[in-house]
Amino acid sequence: MPDPKGLKIETMRSTLSRARGLGAANTGVQEWWMQRLTSLALIPLTLWFVFSLVQLTGAPYAVVHAWAGTPIHATLLLALIAITFQHMRMGVQTIAEDYIHGTTVRLTLTLAVKAASLLLALAATIAVLKLAIAG
Repeated sequence: MPDPKGLKIETMRSTLSRARGLGAANTGVQEWWMQRLTSLALIPLTLWFVFSLVQLTGAPYAVVHAWAGTPIHATLLLALIAITFQHMRMGVQTIAEDYIHGTTVRLTLTLAVKAASLLLALAATIAVLKLAIAG
């Protein structure tokens, strides 16, 4: 139905971008899906981890060391580490992009979050591998 006043609303998006359904950065949909997938993957991994910690409460160091050194538990711990830090990085980066308007501050925060999440994930991974290999 045509507008009775003959007004036409123009958009700033190109036809190609409307067809793809992507935002200005061309990664909006992919980032959104990755955040949802990582959050879904974290649900069973976190439940497993909490259940395991409850079972190991009060256990001697040798028992916890042996538990963490088994291949299945080491693999699940590594998956939990990788997905947790990836999810955290994406979440903080999204908040920075949405709410911080200064380009320099936003870029600095984004780089700091990426570096911190990488270093923390690396440290946690080395700890798990040390348990798995030494076990």
